[in-house]
Amino acid sequence: MQTRDGRPQRTILIVDDEAAIAGMLADYFTMEGYRTLTASSGVEALQRASEPVDVVLLDVNMPGMDGFEVCRRLREHLACPIIFLTARIEDVDQIDGFAAGADDYVLKPFSLEVLGRRVAAHIAREGRHREREQSVKFFQGVTVDYGERQVTVNAGGGERRVDFTRTEFDIVALLSKSPGRVFDRDLIYERVWGWDAAGDPSIVREHVHRVRKKLTAAGAPAECIETVWGVGYRWSAR
Repeated sequence: MQTRDGRPQRTILIVDDEAAIAGMLADYFTMEGYRTLTASSGVEALQRASEPVDVVLLDVNMPGMDGFEVCRRLREHLACPIIFLTARIEDVDQIDGFAAGADDYVLKPFSLEVLGRRVAAHIAREGRHREREQSVKFFQGVTVDYGERQVTVNAGGGERRVDFTRTEFDIVALLSKSPGRVFDRDLIYERVWGWDAAGDPSIVREHVHRVRKKLTAAGAPAECIETVWGVGYRWSAR
């Protein structure tokens, strides 16, 4: 289905136990041309996610299954952007959210227009990522397939696929496409999260740490991603 200006209609899953907030978001995004699905609990969100979804707006503080657990469960099956809506601003909450597989945080109270722009930016970026790139690079036992968005490690006579989140793969892709080039945290944040992201570039360090951990667990050389102290990171595998 298409919108009036010819664009494909996108579907947003809105998960919030406060009916007023879920209804307000549904009304806004419907007026913006989106198809909206709503859920008032984690269990209902998992049920609604059986339908094709382009973006998930997910409240953190819900009774029973909280947003972090819902995100982890959704991420097992969905590759689309997941954006947390929350009043919690502690660093540990953000780290937990990104570890669960979220792509972004929007703090309550928020502007509907700004949230709409953030959603549109994520959808646009997702569309660019889905454009198939006919290229594969090989490094020191590590293979990066940019078209399939897969990384495999050949170690010990066998090949193992590394399961990265969407954001983690984006970091691998950015660094590995320019091996030897040093990227500072701000540039990585801008390229991966988008220039209009309103988070903290310091989260790049946590994501790089998880990327390294997954690569080395699969048998890749520990120096695949090198820290250039006081500057940033570079892909060092050859």
